Amino acid sequence: MAYMTPILQLDIKSIIEARVPAKKRRWIPSFLIKRIERLIRQKELNEILRATLPSEGSVFAKRVLDYLNISIDVKGIENLEDGGRYMFASNHPLGGLDGIALISVLGEKYGDDNIRFLVNDLLMNVEPLKGVFLPVNKFGRQGKSYAEIINEKMASDCQIFQFPAGLCSRLNDSGEIADLNWQKSFVAKAIESHRDIIPVFFEGKNSKKFYKTALWRKKLGIKFNLEQILLPAELCKARGSHFNIFFGKPISWQSLADSQKSAREIAADIRSISYSLPRS
Repeated sequence: MAYMTPILQLDIKSIIEARVPAKKRRWIPSFLIKRIERLIRQKELNEILRATLPSEGSVFAKRVLDYLNISIDVKGIENLEDGGRYMFASNHPLGGLDGIALISVLGEKYGDDNIRFLVNDLLMNVEPLKGVFLPVNKFGRQGKSYAEIINEKMASDCQIFQFPAGLCSRLNDSGEIADLNWQKSFVAKAIESHRDIIPVFFEGKNSKKFYKTALWRKKLGIKFNLEQILLPAELCKARGSHFNIFFGKPISWQSLADSQKSAREIAADIRSISYSLPRS
């Protein structure tokens, strides 16, 4: 369905006003908001939105890739069996563009009505992708209603996609760019909803600036995730790039349910399988 509004805009000021209480909002100076707008390349992102309207879902995702001249090679798509109900679990190297690429690929295969991506509820501000997103907000007042929606979709025939690390990849102590530990919840949800798990590996990385910012933030003991602010700009910087996506073979939920390992151990095993896919 096309939008009634001819131009869609990303507006950081409006997002802050919607999420920050008025008493706290008055302490946020206007120059800081302007700085954030430049940092995330709000103007360039809005140009992308205008260029890809009035599309939605996987069509929008494909148009974003085309607009940025980004090419994708997909390997292992034959592992996705007809009639399978899956929980896709992927590494998260880019923090945005990887999700857009995967929406394009899975939307083309299954149709937008049959795919749902578990995301932070803040991403519901990306209007063209709202239809394929399942918002997660564990602590807000909408947490309960979101949980009900997630449980409903888990019980359906929709294909469910998740980045189990939650955050995008970081530079680790060994000098490798890799996910943090994968959270165990996707394993429990897969068993509960009788979904086989498809391990996915997305081959890509962000700029050195992103990883250096993350390292310095950690060294300085700053808990607020400063580097996340850079992720929209990372999408813009990826113009002209090429990425590879690898889909592994289904891991049956029955085998997971019968395993003597804990959900945390299983999550770590599936993470290892994901990272081995380019070499298998």
